[in-house]
Amino acid sequence: MFKLTSTALSRVAQQARVRTFATTARTSDKVLAVLYDGGEAAKRQPKLLACTENELGFRKWLEDSGHELVVTSDKEGPNSTFVKELATADILITTPFHPAYLTAELIEKAPKLKYCVTAGVGSDHIDLEAANKRKLGVYEVTGSNVTSVAEHAVMTMLVLVRNFVPAHYQYTTQKGWNVADIAQNSYDIQDKVVGTVGIGRIGRLILQRLRPFGMKDMLYYDYNKLDQETETALGCRYVDSIEKLVSQCDIVTLNVPLYEGTKGIFNKELISKMKPGAWLINTARGALTVKEDIAAALESGQLNGYGGDVSYPQPAPAEYPWRTMVNTWNPKEGGGNAMTPHISGTSLDAQLRYAAGTKQILDNIWSGRPQLDKDIIVENGKYVSPAYGQHH
Repeated sequence: MFKLTSTALSRVAQQARVRTFATTARTSDKVLAVLYDGGEAAKRQPKLLACTENELGFRKWLEDSGHELVVTSDKEGPNSTFVKELATADILITTPFHPAYLTAELIEKAPKLKYCVTAGVGSDHIDLEAANKRKLGVYEVTGSNVTSVAEHAVMTMLVLVRNFVPAHYQYTTQKGWNVADIAQNSYDIQDKVVGTVGIGRIGRLILQRLRPFGMKDMLYYDYNKLDQETETALGCRYVDSIEKLVSQCDIVTLNVPLYEGTKGIFNKELISKMKPGAWLINTARGALTVKEDIAAALESGQLNGYGGDVSYPQPAPAEYPWRTMVNTWNPKEGGGNAMTPHISGTSLDAQLRYAAGTKQILDNIWSGRPQLDKDIIVENGKYVSPAYGQHH
């Protein structure tokens, strides 16, 4: 995981702000961007940059530089616009919030493809092994939405622990007023034990924000142990196994990247080692968990509530089990969970940062400048990012 001080985080934010670019295209590249549709929201809010209508805000800049921009939301299946246009694309722009899954098979069918840029953070929707074999450059705007995700995670903890969702559902949907039904499963977050699986940028920011609440203890598990000075500053302590961490925590938050070694780590076996009635928050990636095991743990009461901002695949199908799963306390009042459609890292402030960062990455490509080390996932056939350090 990364080790960043507050000064470094500030520098990352400064680097991501909108710049004035003077790109002169040496060759004309076809850039394919797969984004979500904004619809009426895009008309109302011009800051909604990560949609097909607003095109990350740089169509004019890109075309004035002599390049072609193709934007689509159609990404599913062999006849999708994504698959068809990818065959002749030089650069692919994707987003974690509406991921175009770039498989090894698709990479083979895209002979001109040279670079993949993630507008945001998290490039697990790209087959990185295949990208390395082709020596593709895979870049993302590291640090662009860490504050947004950390805020969302803390909000979700409060929503779950205070039993807010059933209370809101009862009041607005049921037109009810039953204090006991809500209070029976409502707690203070103070004096609870919280643990983060992963202590990178987001994990640290979450702990920083939780400290003023007066937590009983704050634990972390990571393959990289922090130095003593950083642990003291954060007020946290290291636990040397994920099993030991979850067995002690009232609240567990997932803040690790998705790769082969982390897929499905929160399964029936690990969940059984959690404190009965714990809360689990996942703003990282849906595939870190086994979805059926999460639903079963809620039904049995092993989990009190699940706060999930991510699913797999995305968008989640209508019949996805997380859309209907409920806990044992408030099954008739919304179920006690806090589910959102991967919005944690795409606040309007975050969109400004990762749109500017994406533009900078493109400008670096066309100007022949090296990318910032923090933004490189793989390059020249090698893993570069410490977030995927287990590959080294």
